[in-house]
Amino acid sequence: MALILATDDTGGPEIFASVQGEGPSAGMPVAFLRLSRCNLACVWCDTAYTWHFEGDQRPHRDGKTFARKANQLSLNETDVAERIAALGQTRLVVTGGEPLLQAPALARMLDALPHVAVEVETNGTTKALPALDARIAQFNVSPKLAHSGNVANLALLPERLDAYANDTRAWFKFVIAQPSDIEEVLALAARHSIQHERIFLMPEGTDSDTLRAREKWLAPLCVEHGLRLSDRLHIHLFGDTRGT
Repeated sequence: MALILATDDTGGPEIFASVQGEGPSAGMPVAFLRLSRCNLACVWCDTAYTWHFEGDQRPHRDGKTFARKANQLSLNETDVAERIAALGQTRLVVTGGEPLLQAPALARMLDALPHVAVEVETNGTTKALPALDARIAQFNVSPKLAHSGNVANLALLPERLDAYANDTRAWFKFVIAQPSDIEEVLALAARHSIQHERIFLMPEGTDSDTLRAREKWLAPLCVEHGLRLSDRLHIHLFGDTRGT
């Protein structure tokens, strides 16, 4: 059986070691596994090469589409596990795309990595099957606000948000482009009983100047509402590049 992965700049699988750049684990050394495919289409997505393939008419702000063959590959689950183990890390971040779309294959792959703590980055619209759920130490749930371009009935599913709000492993990370976005976050938190101390606000941006400019007005709003601020360390360190 196989997993469908994104590719790095060499055309190989995007499996690498780095520091986590966002959210509650920021700064921790980890292994990364980036899977391909997504069920949503954010207009500002910085990993559009995982889903915006040629022929996909969903909008993206740069208008670029990607050749599927050059940006997506299939690897045997055992091969994926061996590559991750070779990185020598004790924590694995599984990201995408939307990684939970491949939950069965991901669960089987993790059987070969029993001593690795697993962190999953998800858009919050899907769920982990029991075999996978048992292996997940942390969910980084990033519900998509209206400015993402996704319609709410696809991106904000009440039953899934309620479930993650009741899961102590789940942290919430909202991408913020302008101050008014925070009103939407506060409304979702109230509606689904999401504790404010579990919410990170992260500026939208793929360069340091944009992130810093937005953090200047975002930080005081975090203080005002009792929310956490998330930077994007990998952007400052490596720029908007794959495999970092």
